[in-house]
Amino acid sequence: MKHRLLYISILLLFSLSFVDCAKRGNPSGGKRDSIPPVIVRSNPENYSTNFDDDEIKIYFDEYIKLKDLSKELIISPPLKYPPTITPLSTGKFIKIKIKDTLKENTTYSFNFGKSIVDNNEENAFKFYKYILSTGDYIDSLKLKGTIKDALLLHPKDQTTVMLYEVNKTFNDSIIFKKKPTYITTTTDSTQTFELSNLKKGNYLLVALKEKTNDYIFQPKYDKIGFVNKLITLPTDSSYTITLFKETSNYHLSKPKHEGKNHIIFGYEGDAKDLKIELKSSVTSDFKSRQFRDLKTDTLHYWFQPVVEKDSLVFIATTQIHQDTLVTRMRDLYADSLEIKALNAGILTPKDTLKFIANTPLTSIDSEKIKVINQDSILIPVVGKLQPNYNLAALEFPIKDTESYTIQILPGAFTDFFEKTNDTITTRVRTKDIAEYATLDITLNNLKNTPVIVQLVNSKFKVVSETYLTEGNTAFFEYLNPGDYYVRIIYDENENKIWDTGNYLQHLQPETVIYYPKKIEARPNWSLMETFTLE
Repeated sequence: MKHRLLYISILLLFSLSFVDCAKRGNPSGGKRDSIPPVIVRSNPENYSTNFDDDEIKIYFDEYIKLKDLSKELIISPPLKYPPTITPLSTGKFIKIKIKDTLKENTTYSFNFGKSIVDNNEENAFKFYKYILSTGDYIDSLKLKGTIKDALLLHPKDQTTVMLYEVNKTFNDSIIFKKKPTYITTTTDSTQTFELSNLKKGNYLLVALKEKTNDYIFQPKYDKIGFVNKLITLPTDSSYTITLFKETSNYHLSKPKHEGKNHIIFGYEGDAKDLKIELKSSVTSDFKSRQFRDLKTDTLHYWFQPVVEKDSLVFIATTQIHQDTLVTRMRDLYADSLEIKALNAGILTPKDTLKFIANTPLTSIDSEKIKVINQDSILIPVVGKLQPNYNLAALEFPIKDTESYTIQILPGAFTDFFEKTNDTITTRVRTKDIAEYATLDITLNNLKNTPVIVQLVNSKFKVVSETYLTEGNTAFFEYLNPGDYYVRIIYDENENKIWDTGNYLQHLQPETVIYYPKKIEARPNWSLMETFTLE
């Protein structure tokens, strides 16, 4: 009996221990899986030669999936017909079904980038390359280099780098029509590249920042960079390629009758000397004016009196082009004069207040313009027309920490149709000079002048610039607090603007050099920097 009671007691305690173990709680879950998948085998094996099949299988030790494959996968040389690659969801192997006819005695590489990840934690098996050859050996030559952007401190995103073999069918226009012989992309933020598994020969080296990712150069959308001389492999040289956006080829759109006395001509490319001449017969009192749009590539053509014709014929000429254009006329309303301030708000003492009109301005009467400061003192003002963009500039002395009321009385502006403005009132003000910063930068080791010294903001938009024909110091004032970069442009043709390159003309863009440090402008700061150019 005693033994039985002892046995029951022990059994009860043992049961209670299980009850305690069954208390609710949060499982620890163990250590997070951080190991990428591992390749078990391939069929055929990686680096196989004499490949004559149409299918490849790559097996892994765990379930994997393909992430952003269309973005990550690079096949070099490119195939005309993309292969079918599975799995579409998850699986333990990748199957590549080749639909194209592979070239003889050619080494192919399938670079999967970061697309291969495990199914659970998405640990990436980075930059796996499957290599095969349709010949007796694997090509093993390499080519390395770096990508720059002509106008940016660093290129944005990945850049495609391509080699075109120089053979009997090669010509300069091949990049507009055919895919390259070899292809790769830059690696992450370093903007370096390596083309591998290359064969001996001569090549054209090109880089593209593409919009469509089709490996075909489309000048309207893509940035391009190239090495002027052909590359001979093997080589130990490393190459630097500078990306730039070409100026679009000149093109004039079909003109549009926009208003009763208004026709617009849209254009692309270099049209700075574009002139429009009417060829249709009109009355002897016919007159016209034309000016360029401030924001778009458009030329505005205004005329009077109204022409009672179904269409008008124009001749559009530049130094090297001449086009005949026909405009179908419509029954439209006439435009009335509208004028608005272009840069009202906060000005600095170096600014000029400007107004823009929709119809062509022909005269400005400064006597009908009043500028009054905050002390109610009348400030002298001179109005000047800028006909190229149909602007009116009001020039008057502007001081720090001041506010101004600009009153433009009726009749101050007269347009092409003898219409005048109604009363316009605009207010502007200036800030205390202590709210701005200044920058004085000295340039050492300038190769030559002239140079354009530009100050750009964090979005690489030009904030201010100065043109140096002699000396080596540039001064910038009235800088709003913020981050800036300084870039130097060697103005080789002395036209006071940066000139881009052109692939077919074998022209590289004008050299741009960035000051390596970011400029941090703070209120009431005077910065002095020295830039030693290499």
